[in-house]
Amino acid sequence: MERNPIRMQLAIMRQSLFDQGHVDEQFVQLEELQDDANPNFVEEVVTLYYRDSARIILNIEQALERKPFDFGKLDAYMHQFKGSSSSIGAKKVKAESTLFRECCKSGNGEGCMRSFQQLKKEYATLRKKFGAYFQLARQAGPVETASRPK
Repeated sequence: MERNPIRMQLAIMRQSLFDQGHVDEQFVQLEELQDDANPNFVEEVVTLYYRDSARIILNIEQALERKPFDFGKLDAYMHQFKGSSSSIGAKKVKAESTLFRECCKSGNGEGCMRSFQQLKKEYATLRKKFGAYFQLARQAGPVETASRPK
């Protein structure tokens, strides 16, 4: 059992990301790529995700302002966004991306608008939760790992 209170709080916060359905198994796989050589790997990948995805969201917003909707373009933007979201394990964001793409395929402009509003809420919520999580992780410092004798 972890004795460091910050580490305990971090573990609880991490578990809540899963329990509340914000992240999935892909997030665990991302964490497994983090090591002593790159101790901030997950935070760096998530930071890149938010930086790059902001441009895609802007493209979608601009495309949704144009009537009639170009469902092919909207679907292509969302396909890219969904892939990026999947790569960090953003479960709720990915699910909303899937719903948006289904609306595109059926030509449901109103559905696209509703779905996109929900997607932006999930995206912002996850960003806030990740911000708090990584801030606490920085406070906790690197995980002490046992090393094998040479």
